[in-house]
Amino acid sequence: MSTMAVSMRFELQSGQTKCISDEIKSNSMTVGKNSIVNPNEGFPLPDSHKLTVRVTSPYGNNYHHGDLVASGNFAFTAAETGDYSACFWVIDHKPKATVIIDFDWKTGVAAKDWSKVAKKGQIELMELELKKLFDTVMAIHDEMFYLREREEEMQQLNRSTNSKMATLSFLSLVVCLSVAGLQLWHLKMFFERKKLL
Repeated sequence: MSTMAVSMRFELQSGQTKCISDEIKSNSMTVGKNSIVNPNEGFPLPDSHKLTVRVTSPYGNNYHHGDLVASGNFAFTAAETGDYSACFWVIDHKPKATVIIDFDWKTGVAAKDWSKVAKKGQIELMELELKKLFDTVMAIHDEMFYLREREEEMQQLNRSTNSKMATLSFLSLVVCLSVAGLQLWHLKMFFERKKLL
């Protein structure tokens, strides 16, 4: 996907792991934020409410690592296309505790902070909307080319598989006919030796 915005809240018991992944194109901006929801508002976060966060690329490269944290942020530009994973681990604790995690993950056009762009350039609201639309159109344009490339790869794979199947079918037919011929020859020789023919 060229543009994705995920905001979710999920529960995780101590000693367990949860991974969330998404396909991200190369050169796409990605921004994420995670935090643990305090079960007792107004009081400090319990010691059992710490987590380890790791964001990895499809090839296992680490883009973010937070060890025993209550909250964290990450931002990077994807170097390769594929499924990027954000994994959350809660430390094992006795008695078991359930941790509620807020997670916000944005990629592509959704990852840009448009309010800062508006303040920075002192542009009017209409220009800001045009910039958003232009970026969206460019993301769609890039996505179309990406999909065309994938379609071409799939068609090439399909043609290659079809030619291999045709070759194997022909070879299996030749083998079957050869075996049938050998059987007929063997039977003919057998009956001639037994003087039945």
